[in-house]
Amino acid sequence: MSMNIFFQYAMIGLVSLSALFIFLIGLLFIYAVFLFIIDKGQTKDSIRHNYPVIGRFRTIFTELGEFFRQYFFAMDREEMPFNRAERDWVYKSSRGVDNTVAFGSTKNLGVTGTVIFNNSPFPLLDEDAVEPPEIVFGPHCANPYSSKSIINISGMSFGALSGPAVKALSKGAEMAGCWMNTGEGGLSPYHLHGKADIVFQIGTAKYGVRDKEGKLDHAKMKELGTFPFIKMFEIKLSQGAKPGKGGILPGEKVTPEIAKIRGIAVGEPSISFNRHPEINSIPDLMNFIEQIRELTQKPVGVKMVVGSEDWFDDLAAEIHKRGIASAPDFITVDSGDGGTGAAPMPLIDNVGLPIRQALPLVVNKLNEVGLRDRIKVIASGKLITPADVAWAYCAGADTVVSARGFMFALGCIQALKCNKNTCPTGITTHNASLQSGLDPAEKSVRVKNFVNKIHYGAGLIAHSCGASHVRELRRCHCRIVQNTGEAKQFNELFPDVRTQPGAQIT
Repeated sequence: MSMNIFFQYAMIGLVSLSALFIFLIGLLFIYAVFLFIIDKGQTKDSIRHNYPVIGRFRTIFTELGEFFRQYFFAMDREEMPFNRAERDWVYKSSRGVDNTVAFGSTKNLGVTGTVIFNNSPFPLLDEDAVEPPEIVFGPHCANPYSSKSIINISGMSFGALSGPAVKALSKGAEMAGCWMNTGEGGLSPYHLHGKADIVFQIGTAKYGVRDKEGKLDHAKMKELGTFPFIKMFEIKLSQGAKPGKGGILPGEKVTPEIAKIRGIAVGEPSISFNRHPEINSIPDLMNFIEQIRELTQKPVGVKMVVGSEDWFDDLAAEIHKRGIASAPDFITVDSGDGGTGAAPMPLIDNVGLPIRQALPLVVNKLNEVGLRDRIKVIASGKLITPADVAWAYCAGADTVVSARGFMFALGCIQALKCNKNTCPTGITTHNASLQSGLDPAEKSVRVKNFVNKIHYGAGLIAHSCGASHVRELRRCHCRIVQNTGEAKQFNELFPDVRTQPGAQIT
């Protein structure tokens, strides 16, 4: 009897499931008919009009294609802007796990532009290695700044990054002994969280130091100069991803907190000027540098993407006229293939020299006009591995800054959603739910680990080349692969230009 009851209930269950399945199929059919009517009735998308319902799968597959390429189809060295091998190195380094590899390199060493370091037959022993010396910025300032770290955090503003991300970077920078740049969004409480050294960036919109009309507020500028953690000021003339275009922060990311710090309206897009309105010439630039230096009593430099070196002659002539103390204390050379949260494709793809050409060009030009000893050179742009950093020192950089390298250290997965408020890692979103997975205390340790691994790895390369520290590297220490497959000496491709007789400014 009990078996009969069981079978009866089983049959009822099957009938119910069948009815539910038929019901769902019916709903799906009705929904498909609804989409068919919509697609045939619209003319904005010809694919959907000519192939109703089915045509929608093209958009779905296009969106999914980005995901499948990253995780399944692209080889370790194929992706752009950073491939899986580079990202994995940063991930493992920041987590403090073993990042050695087995069975040989997966990198194609014959690709044009590949850097190959010239190892010495007599590399340095560990006991002969020394710590890189400090670099002094602004020797003519009332408050010069000394820095020892060979890599620092490049400009990423609060707004482009979330509060927890900035807090993690701040604490991590303090733990690692490097500085962090505020980016053009002004100084937030999150930048001060870790009590790290800070470089305050002055963007074209003067966020954080602007008056009601959007012009430079001298009182605010002078007040920032009294902040003990702010060590230098950087005037941003242009940035890698969009030279000739100001910062872009979508309106959905302009929260009340961000609006208050920047001095703008809530919910409205934050779009900076193409350039500083008051800087239209070399004399204007020199006047602005002098003004900021007088207000803050701290080193002042400029950040730029290089397209031409001709204007350096005009800069040198102006400094000749004003005196050596008037020169900018540093120039941050950004790469034309740099990154940002939002940029127009015509600029991000086609404007400005990449760092591999711009950096040696700027160093040579400063040597040529007798300014190299006075103006420090900071390299920026896609420098996230020890080899990248070591190359920059070979090219002549005094120090290196990185933005995306530190984003990877925080856990960035290169989802390419920085220009939206949907970053899945919580790094570039102001969605509290998405931010909850980013613990500043835990991520700050990863920032410190990343810096330490860069120091260690770049040191390995330097010692292999016979240099006692990374700042001893010169162009003779590496080769660059040409399109013929031959690796030519870096100093043959970009000869070291020494100061010309009589060119030194006094």
